[in-house]
Amino acid sequence: MTDTCTKQERSRIMAAISSRGNKSTELKLVTILRKYQINGWRRHQPLPGRPDFIFSDEHLAVFVDGCFWHGCRWHCRMPKSRLNYWKPKIDRNRSRRKQVDKLLRKQGWSVLRVWEHLLNKPDRVATRIQAKLEDRQKSG
Repeated sequence: MTDTCTKQERSRIMAAISSRGNKSTELKLVTILRKYQINGWRRHQPLPGRPDFIFSDEHLAVFVDGCFWHGCRWHCRMPKSRLNYWKPKIDRNRSRRKQVDKLLRKQGWSVLRVWEHLLNKPDRVATRIQAKLEDRQKSG
C-alpha cells in the first residue's frame, strides 16, 4: 500500500506525535507501582532521554519502551509498506536508547528498561523494580 501523504506531510504528522506522556503504558506502570507500594518515584524529570520514572534517592531511571517504537524482538511487527523508512527509524531509536543509557550511567544513574508487553505481568515488573532498588540502596 502506498502512502497517501507527501513526504513533508508525513514528516509533520510524525513530528506531532509526542514521545512524552504515553499515558497508556505509563499509567499501567503507575498502577503497578502503587499496587506493590513502590514509593519514591517521580515522573518526567529533566534527565537525558527523559526517563518515564526516576527514583532520585537510588539514582534509578526507568523507561517503558514501546514494543513497536523500540523494536521488541518478540512483538515489533514492521509495516509492510515503507520498510525503507521504518527499519532505519526503529534502528535509530535503538541506537539512541543505548546512547542515553550510556550517558545516564556515566552520570551515576542505573537504568531499567521495561518492555511494554511486560506490563501485562505486573508481579514480574514489580519484582524487577524492587530488586533494582534494593541493589541501588545497598551500593549507595
